[in-house]
Amino acid sequence: MIRHLVLFRLNEGVERDDARVVRGVEAFRALEGTIPGIRFWELGWNVSDRPIAYDFAINSAFDDVEALRRYVEHPDHQAGVALWREFATWVIADYEF
Repeated sequence: MIRHLVLFRLNEGVERDDARVVRGVEAFRALEGTIPGIRFWELGWNVSDRPIAYDFAINSAFDDVEALRRYVEHPDHQAGVALWREFATWVIADYEF
């Protein structure tokens, strides 16, 4: 299985209740059960006040690299990515487990 972790940092001056952020979260929340190949899906806001912490995370799993590729290329995922580009940066880690 492949774990796909994404950690988002909101751009300076952007808050969680910003309408763009709300739409972005809703777009990713809606992906669970809609894109074939997602085996595990969770997302949420950071609760740590540590300065190195990111703001939002997605933790997901896929059967294999090919399933992850299909997810990444899926139009619904790409639409969510386009929203997040407006107000955040992120880092990704994909690994076998």
